[in-house]
Amino acid sequence: MTAGESSGSVVRRILLGSQLRRLRESRGITREAAGYSIRASESKISRMELGRVSFKSRDVEDLLTLYGVTDEAERGALLSLAKEANLTGWWHSYSDVLPGWFQTYIGLEGAASLIRVYEVQFVNGLLQTEAYAHAVVARGMKGASRAEIERRVALRLERQKLLASEHAPRFHCVLDEAALRRPYGNREVMRGQIQHLIDISERPNVTLQVMPFSFGGHAGESGAFTMLRFPESDLSDVVYVEQLTGALYLDKAEEVAQYERVVAQLHKDSPDPADSRDLLRGLLQLT
Repeated sequence: MTAGESSGSVVRRILLGSQLRRLRESRGITREAAGYSIRASESKISRMELGRVSFKSRDVEDLLTLYGVTDEAERGALLSLAKEANLTGWWHSYSDVLPGWFQTYIGLEGAASLIRVYEVQFVNGLLQTEAYAHAVVARGMKGASRAEIERRVALRLERQKLLASEHAPRFHCVLDEAALRRPYGNREVMRGQIQHLIDISERPNVTLQVMPFSFGGHAGESGAFTMLRFPESDLSDVVYVEQLTGALYLDKAEEVAQYERVVAQLHKDSPDPADSRDLLRGLLQLT
């Protein structure tokens, strides 16, 4: 299975969930009633509609009947979508070290056509060198075995292949200067990381900006976040906000619009990519 197919399965799951939610709401049926019809809880219906769980054909059939979908062509299309949505992604081989809530993100990341991020604590995972990633993971997983740390680093390096793939997304990253000033690993690790940022920022699909300390307070006051956009017109942008024990996936229009304004302001206020590379070269001399 290719990375595109496995990532696409996540998008199909979210697309199917959104269509089931639309059908339910158009019929005025509560999540509780929908759950009862498939012998499940209201919370399972919520997870299904958010694309967080796999779909059983029987459940989808029962829901379509409840929602009054009788057209065989429409039913067949949605049931085919359910089958495709259950394909397993490459990242499932890392399930021993991968939190369930992050598996959804990796699938979305792999299916996105545009990824926009703001980072303040450390360099974004897609831009990390192996040595820097090892230092970050080891710092964040005190007491973890060496094997577990190596597995997590390997997963991060596997994700990075996305930016060099045939259908690589556009990637626009704003790094707060704090992420570059905060050392992970020794001096050589940091020098290698900064040089890598300079090099990778030259790729045509990568835009890198640095928000300098000298700017003062800025629009990214709420902390790090990621915005994902997909080629499928039926899917809205998704905002991913990571927490200590989980993550938020925001797709309501009013929430996405607020993050759109923030990311646009960050892009406007940060030095352009060429000036940001100069800033990185200056930091390299100081490191």
